[in-house]
Parts: sequence; structure tokens; C-alpha cells
Amino acid sequence: MDGDEPELSADLQDDVTEGTEPDFDHLWGIVTDGLIGAVGGLVGTGALTVGLLIAASLGAFQIESFGTLAELTGFNAILPLNPTAVGYILFLLTGMVMWPLLFASIGSYLPGEKFATKGVPFGFVLWTGFAPAFYEGYTGLAMLLYLVLTLGAHFSYGFTLGAVFDYLGNRPETLV
Repeated sequence: MDGDEPELSADLQDDVTEGTEPDFDHLWGIVTDGLIGAVGGLVGTGALTVGLLIAASLGAFQIESFGTLAELTGFNAILPLNPTAVGYILFLLTGMVMWPLLFASIGSYLPGEKFATKGVPFGFVLWTGFAPAFYEGYTGLAMLLYLVLTLGAHFSYGFTLGAVFDYLGNRPETLV
């Protein structure tokens, strides 16, 4: 061996094409996803509110229960005008911000093919917290109506939230 070893090399073609990066990795994509969630939450809370108004008209829900929400958070001291209205605004903001964020993060793990069908079990999970929190001592038929109508209202919240997610955006498989 005289020290001249042949160099082994392979010519590899650079077949990497520069494509556009996914929109959800940028600030604008995050803002867009947030707006989709807020719109979905607004539409879903609207559907939920209709269900609660139907329950209230049948004597199975008290709209004044939202005042308790304002009292628990302390907002009735800041805005003492109408605790029921303040409580409903808090309810609306929760439905537009917190629950859509949770749905976006766990939606891919829920059963169903589309976000609309995944929203139904999500609505059920939310109902399990809502039912005891807003219970006002109903008995008999009023209690049965309260449970059935608020459950249906939460199913409609989850379904419409998911339907807006399906309609307004092509969501990635995972958000991480």
C-alpha cells in the first residue's frame, strides 16, 4: 500500500424541494386557529343558549343561575348592574375561549371521524360539570327536563363547535 487509497464517494441528488411551511407554525396561523375557535365557540354557545332558553321556558332552568357565576368570580362587585348579564358574558367568554382551546387540543383523541361528531362526546363531558353547577333544586318532571334539555343543549354546543372547526379550517392531524 503506497498510501494512495481510492476515495469512495457517491453523488446524491438533492431531491429536496422547498415547499411552503404549514400555516399553523406561524403567528398568523396561530391567530387564524384562535379565530376559528372563537367563532366556533360563539356559534356553539348560541346553540347552547337556545337550548337553555327552551329549558327556561319549560321551568327546567333558571336564567338567574348565571348571576351565581358572576358572584363566584367576584365580577358582581366590579359590575353590580346586572349579575345575570355579567354571569352570562362570563359564560359566553368561557364558551368562546376556554372550551374551544381544550377541544382543539384533545379533539383528535375523541371518537368520531369529523370534528362535528367528536364534539358530541366533548359536549357530554362539559355537561357533567354544568349539570351539578347550575342545579337549582329541581325535582320530579322539572329535574328530568333539566337533565335532558341541558344534555341536549351541550350536545348541540359540541356538535356546532366541531362543525365550525370542520367548515372553517383544515386542521393538522396533531397540533403539537
